[in-house]
Amino acid sequence: MAAPENSPEIRVTPVSTKADRAIFVDLAYQMNAGDPNWVPPLRMEAQELVTPGKNPFFEHADVQLFLARRGSEVVGRISAHIDHLAVAMDPVQGFGPGTGNWGLMEAADDAVAGALIATAEEWLRAKGMTRVLAPISMSIWEEPGQLIQGFDHPPTVMMGHQPERYRGYIESRGYEPAKTLYTYDLNILQPLPPLIQRIVQSGEKNSRIRIRGVDKSKFDSEARLILDILNDAWSTNWGFVPFTETEIVYAGKKFKPIVREDLIMIAEYDGEPVAFMMTLPDLNEAILPMKGKLFPFNWIKLLAFLRNPRVRTMRVPLMGVRRKLQSSRLASQLAFMMIEYIRRNAVAKYGASRGEIGWILDDNQGMIAIADAINSHINKAYRIYLKPL
Repeated sequence: MAAPENSPEIRVTPVSTKADRAIFVDLAYQMNAGDPNWVPPLRMEAQELVTPGKNPFFEHADVQLFLARRGSEVVGRISAHIDHLAVAMDPVQGFGPGTGNWGLMEAADDAVAGALIATAEEWLRAKGMTRVLAPISMSIWEEPGQLIQGFDHPPTVMMGHQPERYRGYIESRGYEPAKTLYTYDLNILQPLPPLIQRIVQSGEKNSRIRIRGVDKSKFDSEARLILDILNDAWSTNWGFVPFTETEIVYAGKKFKPIVREDLIMIAEYDGEPVAFMMTLPDLNEAILPMKGKLFPFNWIKLLAFLRNPRVRTMRVPLMGVRRKLQSSRLASQLAFMMIEYIRRNAVAKYGASRGEIGWILDDNQGMIAIADAINSHINKAYRIYLKPL
């Protein structure tokens, strides 16, 4: 959408008041209202994401939100942020010293996007940053990347959806691809390929292997176990940033209502927990029609969904195998076993017909091989860009 000739100058100003923050949140709903594949998040969650004291990301990050105006009209927004845990990571893993980020961009047109990106870059530069990875909204664990493939269907829970034109806005300003993140679509009504079934059956005969669901009555300890495996499994991955203690508690509280014991598997070998696979019913299917509002009656619908989630789609946002087993045949076998057990439960108990796995880094050959082996295919791709400052 082009700006009219002789239009007022674009002004970008920092968010400094509660009213500004409310405008910042509301703008996404306004600008994406016409996109049937954009899933409006619950407003309370969208507000919490950008509020210090609510989102524990602010405990280890400097964050500045900005609004763009053309005359009196708000026409864009962006966040600029420095995650100090990410800055402390090894540069070969993507972040590292001098690396800042921007995200949460909404822009009415190219001129607005240019003004917003330039402002975010200047803020990062003034804070001593020498490079920027973007878009990341706001933590790498939230909604990283610009959608570049898969605009024709809504994202699943915890994944983003941006207009296709934003890609041009970003790439025309000197940003080069750093990583591409894929999600994979799987028809879970079909049995896994015969070879994979034989691998699963072999594992079932191995007395050293035990695949179990999580015990929700021990939710806190199970959550910590999963995050311990995750931190070990992902510790050398590109983009990895460890969870803080506060974030562990926050994530547990956030996910507990949607956790199902038979959809999250832990694999044990000789009694030691060595791998996990987390699967979530696609909450986006329930909240898409709500337009971000719980009241007056949507809270009843959401509560009913959480009590008995019947969904088309299950999403696997996270899985991990301890590093000492990675690249081994056992690692793949455990993964296939967890996939198969979750597939059975998802179809029989929740009426699901498809799964979505990811995101998966474009150079994660192990996970890509597993995705290929079960006949899944890429349905969405997100790109994270890099630019020297």
